[in-house]
Amino acid sequence: MSSLMGHVGHGSLFLVLGMWHIFHDIKLHAQTPNYIALPWVSTSKSRYFELFFIMICTCMSITTELLIYSPIDPDGTIRSTHLHNIEHASMSLTFLVYATFAIIVDKFAPNKFQYGLTLLLGAIAFFQELVLFHFHSVDHMGLEGQYHHLLQLSVFVSFATTLMGIAYPKSFCIGFVRSLSVFLQGAWIITIGFMLYIPNFIPKGCFMNREEDNQIVRCHTDEALKRAKSLANIKFCWYLILVTIVSVCLYVFLNKIYGERVKYHTLSKYEGQEDGADEDFEVQKKNKRNESDQMAKLFVLTDMSE
Repeated sequence: MSSLMGHVGHGSLFLVLGMWHIFHDIKLHAQTPNYIALPWVSTSKSRYFELFFIMICTCMSITTELLIYSPIDPDGTIRSTHLHNIEHASMSLTFLVYATFAIIVDKFAPNKFQYGLTLLLGAIAFFQELVLFHFHSVDHMGLEGQYHHLLQLSVFVSFATTLMGIAYPKSFCIGFVRSLSVFLQGAWIITIGFMLYIPNFIPKGCFMNREEDNQIVRCHTDEALKRAKSLANIKFCWYLILVTIVSVCLYVFLNKIYGERVKYHTLSKYEGQEDGADEDFEVQKKNKRNESDQMAKLFVLTDMSE
């Protein structure tokens, strides 16, 4: 990921997945009286399309980091100048494990614990991403370090909301914020690629310097470095504001489209319900199912709503 294309590629994965979940979170919340934030979304064409997409992208990432950049010396040791390639490959490996076991759990252990277990796998993936970025082998004092510090904020939100989703599966806000944080991760990773690897975007007073087979942005003076870091902070705040505005507008727009197709029910109808309360709006036309059965069928919710 230590290049423009590497950042764009990895960032695009998070960007697409974040937008995918934002759309489906809003759609399901508008259509389903008892919304549940899904760890992954199935489609009418392929049940595991999202998970297969993650597996393919992570395998490509691991292959690139380990084979193309060749971080291993002939004696089997890791080159000190390529430690970051191993770190990036480790991040991708964790998400590959998440996607693989999400499929295995869904196929061979579909029960009421499936939802929480899948979210736990996702939380572990985000936690490892957070740890590796926090202790990244790249320069932490320079401009690149500042961009990575800001990236950790969105990764932490993804990790925290994924854990919270285990205890509060019906919370739209938790699921929605998780999707937004994943989208913000993608946008910010792409921005890092452009701002640190394209000379025209490097802040005034800074320059690109080649150090140990890596391109590092350095600044001529401490004042120039301070200015560059401040610009990065401002840019991140603008991104957060923009994502907030777009997401709320999208919520209003999609809620108006899909919400009008649903027969609304009063809150009193659902007060006091415990077992069998997690039914999809189409399933409500059929016999009621208990809560355990609903959790077992959780991942087909989107197929039924389309």
